[in-house]
Amino acid sequence: MRRRPLAAFALGAATVAGFAPFGIFILPFLTLAWLLRAWRDAAPARAALLGYAWGLGFFLAGVSWVYVSLKVFGGMPMPLAALATLLFCALLAVFPAAAGYGFARLRSGAAGRDALLAAGLWALAEWLRGWVLTGFPWLILGYSQSPPSPLAGFAPVLGVYGIGLLVALAAALLATGTRRELLPIAAFAGVGFVLHGIAWTQPVGAPLTVALLQGDIPQGLKWDPQRATLSLETYAALAHGHAADLTVLPETAVPLFFDETPRELLADLTEHGPALIGVAVRMRQDGMVGGYTNGAVAVSRRGAADFDVQAYAKRHLVPFGEYAPPGFSWFFRLASIPMSDFTAGPPRQAPLAVAGQKIAPNICYEDLFGEELIRALPAATLLVNMSNTAWFGDSLAQPQHLQIARMRAMETGRPMLRATNTGMTAAIAPDGGVAAVLAPFSTGALVVETQGYAGATPFVRYGNTAAVMLALAACLPALLRRKIARSADSLIL
Repeated sequence: MRRRPLAAFALGAATVAGFAPFGIFILPFLTLAWLLRAWRDAAPARAALLGYAWGLGFFLAGVSWVYVSLKVFGGMPMPLAALATLLFCALLAVFPAAAGYGFARLRSGAAGRDALLAAGLWALAEWLRGWVLTGFPWLILGYSQSPPSPLAGFAPVLGVYGIGLLVALAAALLATGTRRELLPIAAFAGVGFVLHGIAWTQPVGAPLTVALLQGDIPQGLKWDPQRATLSLETYAALAHGHAADLTVLPETAVPLFFDETPRELLADLTEHGPALIGVAVRMRQDGMVGGYTNGAVAVSRRGAADFDVQAYAKRHLVPFGEYAPPGFSWFFRLASIPMSDFTAGPPRQAPLAVAGQKIAPNICYEDLFGEELIRALPAATLLVNMSNTAWFGDSLAQPQHLQIARMRAMETGRPMLRATNTGMTAAIAPDGGVAAVLAPFSTGALVVETQGYAGATPFVRYGNTAAVMLALAACLPALLRRKIARSADSLIL
């Protein structure tokens, strides 16, 4: 019994192999089944401890790249960077701990009812992690079920949290140890397979070619004023050498404010057609400059030296990376993070009309928040992610982020195009398949032909509502039983 927390920690860490780049999608079912079985005979405090140990191992193994960004690129002293990473993972581990505590308090001993309860509480804990304190929905269990997992077919209907609910329910059924529980698991797989074959959206408009540029600019040089020309010349050369209907640059590819960007560079980038450029944009109100945004600016030629400009401002900023939460301004005195005082854009922004498409940009980890992305749908025909994951070095962050983008494509029934500084630059089909990808840490352009899509999946219409309602419904039998038991006790007394 004393070794169970260590086993939970190890199994939580092993679960990371269920996600990209390893992709052993069956593994989370098994490791979570062990945890849920351990909860069945544990007191509430013990169940919380086991959930916490599992979660701590899971997050320390899965998001260890946070240390890289703080120490290597943020300049934070090693002990403080290690402590900050540990505290961050320790905070995230509270969510599986809370699910364990709730399960131990509400379980009834009936296998089916307890399986539903465990799955519902797990899914609700993941959903809460996605928005509490601005949210960090990285490594949500459903991401492990990208194709070829048959559960990927549920993405357009239930979204990533709904898939996580199904994984947790299958794990809870496995934890009962009876063969009859394998039937519903097989049913999940069969239904997912059928759903994956449904075309929820339809092609619209003419196909277009897109050049996704990857400059591979070292993070240590990116914001050095003496090296600014490195970025400008790299992206100008890539755009010039790869003709396309639309050229897309990564997040903050131009290390200047947009109003400082040389007109010659804009001309080079739009030589073959419009360009979508990652660049900081100053905000102006009443003629005065008031802050700046992390922007995606669409530039189209109107004449030899005139340009039409549309802009998107990043809505969901990264705490401690793009702004300091109240009371944490001291953090930036320990870490050297340039351009770390952005202003968030408005929650709802119209798609950008570019190259005959209606493009909904999202910047960096905004694509973690599927319910925020669908605000631009069904109007938008194409999703474009612009990222700079150079902050995390050669780590799990890049393949994990690509897997997240695949889920957004499936949820929305739209292609997702990714232009990144160091990887992984890719074109993703509406069914979540990776059509093409550039090697990470290489300089190049990925030229792909893509197609806009119209229509709305169930997820686009209802967001996470269906998943949350199902999770609550899964908990309902246990809650009703507890209420009935309390009523009976009061009558006896």
